[in-house]
Amino acid sequence: MPDTPQPESFVKRQQYTFNKTLGKGTFSVVRDAIRVDEQGNQHKVAVKVIHKRFLSGNRATVIGEIETVQELSHPHIVKLIDWFESHDKVRRLWGLQFYLVFEEANGGELLDRLLDRGRFSEHDACRTIYVLVEAVAYMHRHNIVHRDIKPENILYRTRSEDANIVIVDFGIAAHMRADDSNLQGMYGSVGYAAPEVIMRRGHGKPVDMWGIGVVTYTMLCGYAPFSSADPVLFRKQLERGKVDFDEKYWYSTSAAARDFTQRCLTIDPEQRITADEALNHEWFSEWLHIEPQESDVSAGLRDNYRSRCKSGAEDADVSTTSTGHHRCDSVGD
Repeated sequence: MPDTPQPESFVKRQQYTFNKTLGKGTFSVVRDAIRVDEQGNQHKVAVKVIHKRFLSGNRATVIGEIETVQELSHPHIVKLIDWFESHDKVRRLWGLQFYLVFEEANGGELLDRLLDRGRFSEHDACRTIYVLVEAVAYMHRHNIVHRDIKPENILYRTRSEDANIVIVDFGIAAHMRADDSNLQGMYGSVGYAAPEVIMRRGHGKPVDMWGIGVVTYTMLCGYAPFSSADPVLFRKQLERGKVDFDEKYWYSTSAAARDFTQRCLTIDPEQRITADEALNHEWFSEWLHIEPQESDVSAGLRDNYRSRCKSGAEDADVSTTSTGHHRCDSVGD
C-alpha cells in the first residue's frame, strides 16, 4: 500500500535547514536557515517561526503581515520569499507553526553600522534617509502603513560597505482604505510612536513620517527628540511639541536638515510632511547633488546612542502583540 502523500507544507518544511537563532519574541523566533530550491541551489534566508498556540486569537495579524509584504516589491523593503504552515515541536510543544521566509538581511542595524564606521557626514545621513523615504512613499502609494519605523527595523542587507538598507518587520503594518486616517489602537514603540497614537486619536500614514523624523533626529544627535522615561512627562513633551536642536550636536548640521526633521516631527498629522512631499524637500534636492562633504556629524551618535545601548536601555513597546524580523516584538493592541 503506497504511503499517504504528505501535504505541500510538509514538503516545503523539508527544503530548509535551520541554524542559529537571530532573534526571539513572545510569539516567535527568527532563525538563520538554508533553503534548497527545486534546482538544488542553496540560498541563505531568515525564517520567522510563529507558534499558533501563542497567538491568542491573533492569527489575523500573521495573515495580515503575509498579505501586506506579498504586495510589496521594492529594493529597500525586505522580500517575503515564501510562507507555509507545518506541525512541529517548538518550545517542547507539538503544534502548528507559521513559517515566514524572508530574504536574509544580516548586515546589521542602521545606527550600529554607522557607529562601526567611526564617522559619517551629513551627506551620508541625507542619502540614507532619502532611500528610507523612498521606501515609505512606495508603501503609502499602496496604502500600506508600517507603523513601527525605528532604527532596529532598518537593516543592511550585507556587511559590504555599499550594501542597501531594507525596512523589516511588517507585523503591525496596516492596509488602509485609500487615505483613511482613522486606524485605531496603540501600535509601535515608545520613543518612535507618533503623538496621535499615544493620545489614541486615530492614525494613518503620517505615523511613518513621524518615525522617519525620530530616526533622522536620533541619527544626527544620538537620542530621541521626546524621550522622558516618565509617561506623564513624555505626554507633556508631545503635547508641547517643541523639538530642541542642541547646538552641541547640531551646530554643523544644515538648516535644511533641521527643517526636514522638524517637518517630520510636526505634532498635527494633518500638517506633517507626507512621504511624497518629503522626496522633494530641499535637504534632498540640494545635498544629494553636491560633492560629499568631509564634515563629521557622528559625535552625538557616539556620545549618546552607544552609551544608551551599553547601559542596556531599550525602547519599550506601547502595547503587547506581534512579531518581528530579527527583533521580534514591537507591538500593538
